Amino acid sequence: MSGRCVVETLAEFGFWATPNTSGITQDSRGHAFIYTGTEEVYIFNLKDKKLTGILQFPTSVNDLIQSEDKQHLFVACRSAVYGIKLPHELFRLSPIDSSSPTELKITSDHLVTRQEGVLCLLTVGSALVTLSRRDTSWFFTVNKPREKPGVLEMLSSFSIPAVSDRTDERRPVMECVHLSDSSALSESHLEPTLFKLLFGIDSALIKSPVILCGLPDGRLCSLSLRLPGIRIIHSLEEPVVFIGESVVMETEPPCAQSLMAVGEHGRVVVIKTCEGATEEDTRQVSFTEGCVPGKVMSACVDKRCLYLSTGSDLLSINLAEESTGKSGQELIEERARMNNNSLPSPTSLNVCRVIAFTKPTCKTAGKVELLGLSAKGQLQSITLPENGGDGESSTQQQTQAGRSVKDLLSAIGDICERASNLKTSIKSKNQILRHLNQVVNVSFLLLNKTEGTVEQPIRCLATAKWTRLLQKDSLHLTCILENNSPYLLQEGWTLNLSVYPLSDSSQEQNASTNYSFPFCNLNPGQTFEVTLPLTAADDKLFPITISCVLVFSLKALFDEKQLASLLKGQNSTISLPLNTLAVDWLHALQLTTSFSEKNIAIHTRVNSSMNSVERFLKSKGKSKVKKADNKPFSACVKISLDLLIHTLVSKNANKETSPTLCATFLDWLLSEPHKGVTGHQWERTPNTAVLHAQGPNGQVVKLITKEVNVGVGTETMEVVEVQVESLFLAAVCGLHHAILDRIQTLVKRAPKTTSALRAETLDLRPEFLRAERLLQQVQDSRVSGVVGVTVSSGHVTQSLLKVYQDLRQHPLVIF
Repeated sequence: MSGRCVVETLAEFGFWATPNTSGITQDSRGHAFIYTGTEEVYIFNLKDKKLTGILQFPTSVNDLIQSEDKQHLFVACRSAVYGIKLPHELFRLSPIDSSSPTELKITSDHLVTRQEGVLCLLTVGSALVTLSRRDTSWFFTVNKPREKPGVLEMLSSFSIPAVSDRTDERRPVMECVHLSDSSALSESHLEPTLFKLLFGIDSALIKSPVILCGLPDGRLCSLSLRLPGIRIIHSLEEPVVFIGESVVMETEPPCAQSLMAVGEHGRVVVIKTCEGATEEDTRQVSFTEGCVPGKVMSACVDKRCLYLSTGSDLLSINLAEESTGKSGQELIEERARMNNNSLPSPTSLNVCRVIAFTKPTCKTAGKVELLGLSAKGQLQSITLPENGGDGESSTQQQTQAGRSVKDLLSAIGDICERASNLKTSIKSKNQILRHLNQVVNVSFLLLNKTEGTVEQPIRCLATAKWTRLLQKDSLHLTCILENNSPYLLQEGWTLNLSVYPLSDSSQEQNASTNYSFPFCNLNPGQTFEVTLPLTAADDKLFPITISCVLVFSLKALFDEKQLASLLKGQNSTISLPLNTLAVDWLHALQLTTSFSEKNIAIHTRVNSSMNSVERFLKSKGKSKVKKADNKPFSACVKISLDLLIHTLVSKNANKETSPTLCATFLDWLLSEPHKGVTGHQWERTPNTAVLHAQGPNGQVVKLITKEVNVGVGTETMEVVEVQVESLFLAAVCGLHHAILDRIQTLVKRAPKTTSALRAETLDLRPEFLRAERLLQQVQDSRVSGVVGVTVSSGHVTQSLLKVYQDLRQHPLVIF
């Protein structure tokens, strides 16, 4: 700079101003608006050089700003934000023949939003952004106009934690930055490379306005209006007093090549793109830091220079990277200084005690004018001397053209990197979608059960087996999950098995034992095998039911934060019920083909005599209650010979070498799979019709099959009788139930046999009458047990016991 500054005092307001509470702004119609932290805003006509009006607000003024279209003036007070329409209010305030200013009292009619404690305002298009301090957070709000003129409504809000608890801090500052190729009316446009590097490729792609905010704790934050989140760009470690852009290229619209932030204690940070030291990193963001002497009161910037007022002096720093008029050693030294990221030395303009000024305006002959407010309340016009050697030389144009090419190459590199990241993200999401598609297909396959389906494509089978360890016999259940579906069961699946006694279904939740077995990558046609103990189950708990459920957890695909946003508190697991298994007394037997009478006598204990009702009640709770005498309990089941022949004997079987029908039936009872559990794999003795075995708790039992005739006189029919004998009533009852349960499945699949046709002609009327009488007794007992307030429970139990004993000792024939 050459020459001296020219300072002209336009008005004296007669108050002392402070940088934290005072400010000044200028509109395009030649009016200046001055506030000093009180309830008044002064309107000064720069053309006529006189005070034309005073706006009186309900509370003290913290900040004011014009809208981008210059049609409204927004004023932030301690209690609310007010809006004044321009220029109509000003025309009313212009005195024609009066030397005193016109006063206008601002009322609730000018209210635009009821936000308390707003410290800073910013306009972005038609939106008004406010910044306030609430407890321990800085709170941003974006307000847009309503249908009602002059009234704003909150569109969105953001917050960032405050570092300190001080309430007397310096006011924050805000600045809005647009991408250079956006259509915004604002003059703050930034060149694309720096915009992308600072604020991300996403903000650049959607051309989102970005708000820069300088906080009293020194943090420099960025907030994209169209993307969520607040980012910390830098920290000056001292209160930020100014944010702006400079080094403007002559493009359309003009765009700045650098950002700068100024701290209260003299620290200056210039942010720009620069050439890296290596060929691999050709573009990078440079943070050039420097310090000016003194405490900074206010700052502003134009296309090339940064102006700072320290109270004792007004300083100028040239930020342009041009070298017009320089050559040789001077050019080399300047480039070295730029590469070393050092801030140019400030130039003193010899103007003191300026605490606030407006954005510089360019006058004729290259002169720059500042409108400032002094600490004594003087409104001053400061004219700076013209630049020496100004002009857009061909060298600078070539430099800008080269920089544009580099910017394009940098943008291409950024897009390639972004595309690579997106490709990786898309690949990961595709894998998740394929996994979820398999889960949905499996769920539909298991939940969409149709009538007549024999078995599920995904099911469980089981095998009960006795093992001996440390001289102790243990019963284990091996459960096998079969995947006969066309789908792969990948990571995230778990097989849940719930084991509970069928006889205690009313307390199923309390008595059940749950097992979980995670697995992954179960291909179609493969199986998954697990083993669980059944030894802990008492014999009174048989038959035991095993409920099989297939469970998928979404935690295998998403993390906790993703699940919280997707499910919003809902369950993160999918449960698909499979089939149910049942282990009864026949499955739990320990088989042996020979058992001496001496072995039976060893297991016999003589108890005191008890009647049949007491034995029945005791046997439900204690399986080791036996008869007082040595005569065993017994139960038998009769089934027609023709039914067994049609269902168990092969048509091509050799009658001479084939085992007897009784032995075949006994072998079928023990080895046939039932309710998902396979039978015993035991060494059979040919034509064995008698079997000795032990129950779960070592009870000795005996199974006898033999052929007998039933009927009256000459009209008889051959049947096979299965008899169960044991000194333990619980063993007899459990085996009786298991045999009847198996015969039911045999009858369902058998055709109508000749014996059944003959039974219709036989004189079996007494048997049918007895069956009807027993059925009636059971029904009466059930009704009495539900309704009966007059019938004792002992009477009902005794009645049911008599029916059971009658059926056990004189069974009906099953055809």
